[in-house]
Amino acid sequence: MNSNDKIYIAGHTGLVGSAIVRRLKKDGFNNLLTRSHKDLDLTNQGKVTDFFRNEKPDYVILAAARVGGIYANNTYPADFIYQNMMIEGNIIHSAFENNIKRLLFLGSTCIYPKEAEQPMPEDALLTGLLESNNEPYALAKILGIKLCESYNRQHDTDFRSVMPTNLYGINDNFHPDNSHVIPGLMRRFHEAKINNDSKVEVWGSGNAMREFLYVDDMAEASLFVLNLDKKIYQANTKPMLSHINVGTGQDITIKKLSEIMKEVVGFNGELFFDTSKPDGSPRKLIDTSLLSNLGWNYSTKLEEGLVQTYKWYTSQGT
Repeated sequence: MNSNDKIYIAGHTGLVGSAIVRRLKKDGFNNLLTRSHKDLDLTNQGKVTDFFRNEKPDYVILAAARVGGIYANNTYPADFIYQNMMIEGNIIHSAFENNIKRLLFLGSTCIYPKEAEQPMPEDALLTGLLESNNEPYALAKILGIKLCESYNRQHDTDFRSVMPTNLYGINDNFHPDNSHVIPGLMRRFHEAKINNDSKVEVWGSGNAMREFLYVDDMAEASLFVLNLDKKIYQANTKPMLSHINVGTGQDITIKKLSEIMKEVVGFNGELFFDTSKPDGSPRKLIDTSLLSNLGWNYSTKLEEGLVQTYKWYTSQGT
């Protein structure tokens, strides 16, 4: 990409989208195209069609999505599958119709089967049943991958997909019910510290294992993949298996994460694990060897990323 290319970042106010905007600006890109949900409803096909016809972006980064944790996925399954399918379908089709140079679709590693062998390689896709707690969201993300691949196969477009592991960082969602595990825990520990509570409740047994990637590393990886020469990208993927995992290749138990979070926040009480709440998948670790072999590896250690996230969170007046 050239610094003057018009780059549309869908979802620019979200966790990943905002990190990508920060990175692009840092790298000298000065023609960024963004729209808030108020200005452009991405589930509305007509409005998305008009937007692309009028703006004619050169590149598209599709980071917009309806997201949430286990509670949100179980409570709003219809919203999660419908809204994400519509967002992906509208943007990917409009990108094709307007001959954009390249598109990058951001998915999620929840696309992989619940019982997939660990660590999960890209070719684990569609080899088994999904985790029931987030199946609607996962199906929508699989659809996004397959939309990109189908347009590539039929129309020779250059649409690419990256599947990040669990992300956290600046601009995360810290809602008490609808957040993912790190922002949810961080808020709980912070409020407990402020209120001088004696303990913090953690959902599940604490034995589930998860992999976490700092969102600024994800932004760097996204632009790395987007900038790969087309021949290199195609040589390292397959027409019907074209997505690339993005993560650290390392995981940690929720119990250990909680202990680190306790230290980062400065909470002095006890931990209580509520085993009546779901653990989700017992383990979710991805195989990152493909991206590593292409030349990219993460750089932000978990504790370092948590410290930066907590500094930002407390700076917001919480």
